[in-house]
Amino acid sequence: MFESREHADLRKTVAKFVDQEINPHVSEWEAEKIFPARALFRKLGALGLLGITKPVEFGGMGLDYSYAIAFAEELGRIDCGGVPMAIGVQTDMATPALARFGSDGLRREFLAPSIAGELVASIGVSEPGAGSDVSGVKTTARKDGGDYIINGTKMWITNGMQSDWICLLANTSDGAPHKNKSLIVVPMNTPGVQRARKIDKLGMWSSDTAQLFFDDVRVPQRYLIGQEGAGFQMQMQQFQEERMFGAAMCVKGLEKLVQTTIDYTRERKAFGASLLDNQVIHFRLGELQTEIEALRALIYRTGTLYHANPDSLEVVKLASMCKLKAGRLSREVTDSCLQYWGGMGYTWESLPARLYRDYRLTSIGGGADEVMLGIIAKLMGTLPGKRGA
Repeated sequence: MFESREHADLRKTVAKFVDQEINPHVSEWEAEKIFPARALFRKLGALGLLGITKPVEFGGMGLDYSYAIAFAEELGRIDCGGVPMAIGVQTDMATPALARFGSDGLRREFLAPSIAGELVASIGVSEPGAGSDVSGVKTTARKDGGDYIINGTKMWITNGMQSDWICLLANTSDGAPHKNKSLIVVPMNTPGVQRARKIDKLGMWSSDTAQLFFDDVRVPQRYLIGQEGAGFQMQMQQFQEERMFGAAMCVKGLEKLVQTTIDYTRERKAFGASLLDNQVIHFRLGELQTEIEALRALIYRTGTLYHANPDSLEVVKLASMCKLKAGRLSREVTDSCLQYWGGMGYTWESLPARLYRDYRLTSIGGGADEVMLGIIAKLMGTLPGKRGA
């Protein structure tokens, strides 16, 4: 399912684009702590790469999710984590619910130009007091005539300084936390939207991350995605694509780091021999490559089941496992490889140091490791219930 000629052609297109249009500029974008999202997305859009799984009638390719996974894998060739993450927000985090549940008018206005790369998108879920706990979102959207009036704060918003619109999760009623939330498209040039600050992060430097304020922001109710009150469930569905995409994005990045570490330790001499000749190093690199292959197999299995039934609980469990394994393995691989680079690995600009910083986010963003374990335990039937009732 993942290795057809069409998959291979897509991979070649992405690899060529990364080599020619992204990697030559990564060091500059890292230093500037931002990349030109609009310019880059227009080029990706011209190749059809921002709408691989999206409906054909809105400019997408209409392909199954195995092609999105292949795309994400090849983005792992990029010499940083920030740019592929920002692309993933556009393709697999901010737009899946709009593509699946949005009205035709809403999709024409926001999805089609996002697929074309003419608009940059953000996803607005996290808040200062609600990160992995999505039910704790406090931003409100109350009805006023034919509009919603939105008030609240969103935090850690990828593409937030450059985005043209945001897929915003907000409370539209006072009901139960899992039934009172809705997803709403909010154009970022709407009066009352304030890009408060660009957040300075440990890693992912080339990706701009913003804190946003919404002060009596008025948008028409037709900007609602799907049904009012169904936002929590739709966001949980979006998370499955986000988690598979994020895990797949790590695979070739980790492979590239292992290979560059092989090359470096083969050339580096110590005590009269190549570092790679030390059994502790070549055995360890063999272990790490084996773990990367196991992660790839888990992602492919999850993608196959997602294609068959995207709403199944088995997909939820396996996507959570992908996310958990990718985060933990990223920490393991980057730490081990950095060690074998010695002092060169500890320099700020080296690939091991950059990926050590960037990939650390994998265990935090999109649901922390502990949240993934909670989901997995719940679906295994081992999560304790409330006690003392």
